[in-house]
Amino acid sequence: MEKCMLFQGDSITDAGRSYTDDMNAGYGYATMVKGAIGYAEPGVYRFYNRGVSGNRVVDLYARIKRDIINLKPDVMSILIGVNDVWHEIDSGNGVDAPKFERIYNMLIDEIKEALPDVKIIVLAPFVLPGTATRSTDAVPDKWERFTSEVALRAEASRRVAEQHGLAFVELQSLLDAACAKADPSYWLYDGVHPTAMGHALIADAWLKAYRAMK
Repeated sequence: MEKCMLFQGDSITDAGRSYTDDMNAGYGYATMVKGAIGYAEPGVYRFYNRGVSGNRVVDLYARIKRDIINLKPDVMSILIGVNDVWHEIDSGNGVDAPKFERIYNMLIDEIKEALPDVKIIVLAPFVLPGTATRSTDAVPDKWERFTSEVALRAEASRRVAEQHGLAFVELQSLLDAACAKADPSYWLYDGVHPTAMGHALIADAWLKAYRAMK
């Protein structure tokens, strides 16, 4: 019987995936991981991408039954947090850092209660300079708010992973180091959403965490 591998998150995970055909996992890191694991371990997993563009942690929590528990994943990853900041900056509808951590802990508690054997990889949110994160006349402190607030969500993600004994992948330092080799837009085309190369960076970190869990 095939095991289930699930990718959860926002638009970075969604990456144009089909909402009607599970074979189409989008153009991002989920498909890159699917290809690598599917090739190395043929027939072991069925793969689901359930990332939803625009999601904050509260939106992901609202989908917990349909898009996590009902799928009964054996292995899953979660990448969430940048919209909790972005939505606040742009529309005042974000999720502050303490609530982000509370809801994230609730999410993991309920997943583990329903699926005690599931292995979970927590990926931390990240941000780089770009068109979406650049300060403007309307929001002169936009970049400062993005960097400081996303860092708070990343640290909260780390604490959640540590509290529950989960694998944790810190991506900001990897992207910062990558920017020494190429401009930020080479990795994240607008400062938030990865290019193919940015997705490859995430996939590489994801696979290292997965192999370390086995």
